[in-house]
Amino acid sequence: MINIILAEDHNIVRDGLRSLLQGESDFKIVAEAKNGAEVISALQNGLQADILLTDMNMPVMSGMELLEEVKKQYPGLKVIILSALDNEKYVFQSFKAGALGYILKSISADELIFAIKHISVGYQYICSELTIRFLNRMLTVPDPVNVERIQDIEFSDREIEVLHYLADGMTNQEIASKLFTSKRTVEGYRENMIARTGVRNTVALIKYAIVNAIIN
Repeated sequence: MINIILAEDHNIVRDGLRSLLQGESDFKIVAEAKNGAEVISALQNGLQADILLTDMNMPVMSGMELLEEVKKQYPGLKVIILSALDNEKYVFQSFKAGALGYILKSISADELIFAIKHISVGYQYICSELTIRFLNRMLTVPDPVNVERIQDIEFSDREIEVLHYLADGMTNQEIASKLFTSKRTVEGYRENMIARTGVRNTVALIKYAIVNAIIN
């Protein structure tokens, strides 16, 4: 069971998130808050949780202030920033401060659920919309490092298909529908390729595949 705290000052958004996440048997909403101060108060009163899903802009204590305080006092609590702010500086600030995820409020329900499960086991995650945007920018910048293909890493035809779809910005559910398989199977392909190549996340995996001419 993944225990989740929701911190969002807009009632309609928070209600929608609660309704969505409660539909997952693996998820449990253990607390809701309208600002960061309420989250800190709940944690100080002994609340236990695995994931903190927090908005960036909130009154009293913002999401960034909350993130910084949580990392000081409760370093084991995994923080996901849920925001309408798509500027890369906010993404970098969030990860630098200790967040494990940054997702836009425009993402699909499937991707939100995947992100929470992915982060709950310690992985980092950036939503696909931002991932593709950052990747396109990275590919226009000359790479100072000479990246050579690791010859003993081989990719199956199915893995290469998954890589192509990831590079197109598709979600796991969309890829699963294309390949007539389950979303869990697609997640397995992605995580296995990340582990075998030694990269840190999906953005790096796609760049690795392009640099090494696995996809083009």
